Amino acid sequence: MKLAPVSQWLGRLSAVCLALGAGSAFAAYPDRSITLVVPFAAGGPTDKVARDLGEVLRKHLNNTTIIVENVGGAGGTLGATRVAKSSPDGYTLLLHHLGIATAPALYRNLPYKTLDDFEYIGMINDVPMTLIGRPTLPAANFAELRKWIDGNKGKINLANAGLGAASHLCGLLFQQAMGVDMTTVPYKGTAPAMTDILGGQVDLMCDQTTNTSSQIESGRVRAYAVTSAKPLTTPALSKLPTLESQGLKGFNVTIWHGLYAPHGTPKAIIDQLNTALRAALKEPEFIKREESLGAVVITDERLSPAEHKKFVAAEIAKWGPVIKAAGQYAD
Repeated sequence: MKLAPVSQWLGRLSAVCLALGAGSAFAAYPDRSITLVVPFAAGGPTDKVARDLGEVLRKHLNNTTIIVENVGGAGGTLGATRVAKSSPDGYTLLLHHLGIATAPALYRNLPYKTLDDFEYIGMINDVPMTLIGRPTLPAANFAELRKWIDGNKGKINLANAGLGAASHLCGLLFQQAMGVDMTTVPYKGTAPAMTDILGGQVDLMCDQTTNTSSQIESGRVRAYAVTSAKPLTTPALSKLPTLESQGLKGFNVTIWHGLYAPHGTPKAIIDQLNTALRAALKEPEFIKREESLGAVVITDERLSPAEHKKFVAAEIAKWGPVIKAAGQYAD
C-alpha cells in the first residue's frame, strides 16, 4: 500500500483541526450573558416585550442569562447607536420597534444607517394601539369625542412618550386624519405620560395595547378606539371600535418589534439567534402574555432575517412622507 506524502497528511490534519475549532467556537455561543438593549425607559411597552421575551429566549440559548438594559433618549436612537457600535459578537442585541424605521426621517444627523449597520434577526410581534383619554374627558365614545375635538380646537393636549416613540407616530397620523392640530406634550417615556393622563393633566394619547390594556380594563382612562384594521378579541379591548370604522378611512397603525445585532455579527450566530427566536415565539407562556395585551406574535415570513429587513425597508419608505408632511424633525 502506498502511503500519502507527509505534507498531504499534515494538510488533512490541519483542515480537521480548523473544522473542529470552528465547530467548538460555534457550539460555545453563548458562553456568557447577553445584553438586550431596549432604547426606551423601563416600564414602557417595549420594555415589557423585551423582558417577557428574555425569559423564554434564554431557554433556547443554553439557559444563558439575558440582561435587559434600558438606554433611553432621543427617540430610541441612543440605544440603537449603542448596539450599532458594539462588538459584533452576539453578546449585545437590540430590541426595537417601528421607531427604527422612522428614525431616518425624524433625525437629520442619525449616527447609524438603519439598513446597513445592523444584522436583522427576526420580527417578534405586531401591537395594535388604542386611543385613550383622561378619565374626566366629557366624551363617552368616539362620536362624542369628535364633537368635543371640534369644539375645542387649539386647546387640546396630546401626550406622547417622546419624539419617535410609538405614541408620537400614532399621534401624528391621528392629527392628520382628523385635520386638527393639537398641542403635543412629549414625555421621557410612556410611564410619565400615562401618569399625567390618569391625573388629568393631558387630554389624549395614542399608545400600544401592551401599555393601555390594564388601564382600560380597570376603567382608569377613557378608551375610544383601536388602530387595527379589525376589532380585537381580548376581553379588555373587544368592545372598542376601530378608528377606520369610525370614519378615519385607511387608519391602520400597528407597532411591531424586531431583534437586531451589530453589523458584522457572524452568520452562524445570527442563524442560532434566529432559531432560538423562532422557538421562543412558540412558547405558550409568551403567546399567552402577548395575546392578553392585544399583541399578535409573528408567525409569517417576517421571522426570517431577509424578510425582516425587507419589511423594515418598506416601513422606511411608508413613514418618510408622513413625517415630512408633519414637519417634525430633530437634529
